[in-house]
Amino acid sequence: MRKIWHILEQITDPEIPVVTLVEMGIIRDVRQDESGKVTVTITPTFSGCPALEVMKNDIRDRLREAGVEEVEVHVTLSPPWSTDWITEEGRRKLKAFGLAPPPKHGGDFAILLLDPVACPYCDSENTSLRNNWGATPCRMIFYCNNCQQPFEQFKPL
Repeated sequence: MRKIWHILEQITDPEIPVVTLVEMGIIRDVRQDESGKVTVTITPTFSGCPALEVMKNDIRDRLREAGVEEVEVHVTLSPPWSTDWITEEGRRKLKAFGLAPPPKHGGDFAILLLDPVACPYCDSENTSLRNNWGATPCRMIFYCNNCQQPFEQFKPL
């Protein structure tokens, strides 16, 4: 099973190729039955994720290239994906890429509306929200008043 996880840990997010599906918390479970069939359970970042088919195909293709003959990718929306599932390494990579990682919230979203968003370039909290919608529905656009860089942040979901 470790070999399968190792392969899955190499598959990058189609929309943010600096992080893997495992680091994003999208790959939730992996099982292998007695016949060798591997079932990978994923939870997309939101139900209408445009990259869903790409992720499913990447998982199937990479495992088949490694010799797994039968692969099933199961999509579940319950529980819904949460930004709390992003690993620490994933958060570090998002920041290095210029995307402000979302705060961990443990399900308490009310406090997040008051928290400042740190700029991923200069770490300043002197930032302002410019648009509730970024390049994808799960991101928002901010502007850093210190270094004058626009940047996106994952919405805390």
